[in-house]
Amino acid sequence: MKTKATDKAIDDAVRQELAWDPKVNANSLGVTANDGAIVLTGVVSSNAEKLAAVRAAERVFGVRTVAAEIRVDLPGASVVVDQDIAETISRQLHWNTRVPDTIQADVDRGHVTLRGTAEWGYQREAAEHPINLVRGVCNVTNLITIEPRQKLSVDLAQSVHDAIGRMADLDARSIQVTSSEGTVHLHGSVHTFAEKRTAERAAAAAPGVREVNNELVVTP
Repeated sequence: MKTKATDKAIDDAVRQELAWDPKVNANSLGVTANDGAIVLTGVVSSNAEKLAAVRAAERVFGVRTVAAEIRVDLPGASVVVDQDIAETISRQLHWNTRVPDTIQADVDRGHVTLRGTAEWGYQREAAEHPINLVRGVCNVTNLITIEPRQKLSVDLAQSVHDAIGRMADLDARSIQVTSSEGTVHLHGSVHTFAEKRTAERAAAAAPGVREVNNELVVTP
C-alpha cells in the first residue's frame, strides 16, 4: 500500500510523467504542487497538447486536482481561419454516429462552443473529444445539455451505484450516490484522480442522468 506522497515527490513525479509523454513538450511547462493540488503553467502549441498535459498530471499518484493555466499559442502553420475550423467540425459532427443532429458548434478565433441537446451523457462527450484535436482549435466549451426522451422509473442513485460496483478498478463501498431531478451527486473517497474520473464517467453513462456533481475526494 502506498503512503501519502509529499508535495515535492508529487511535483517531481508530474514533471517526469510530462517528460515521459511523447504528446507533451515538458520543457515548455511549469508545475506547482500544494497539498496534492497541481497547477500547470506555460505555453503549448495546440489544444491537444494542453489536454495531454492535464491527463498526464492526473495519472500521477497523490494528485488530487489539476488546474491548467496553460496558454495555447498556435504556431503560424497551425493557425486556421474560423470558417475552415467550423467546416471541419461540421463534418466531424455529421459523420460521428454517436452525435445527434441536435448539436451545433460556434467558432470564434479558434475558441469553440458546443450547444444543443443530447439524450445521453456519452453523446455529449463524443461530440467534444474529437473537436479538441482539430487543427486551429484553442479550446472547447461544452454547453450541451442532457435531455432524456422519457422519464425512467428506476431508482437513479441505485442504478449509478450498481454501475460503479461493476467496475473492477473502483471500490463502490467508499462511494455514496444520491440523485435529485436527474442530477447525480457522488460523495466519498477514491485513491486516485483517475478513479474519480472513472466514477464520473460511469455515472454520466446511466440512463436519465442529466448532470454529475462529482464531490469525490482523492485520498491516496
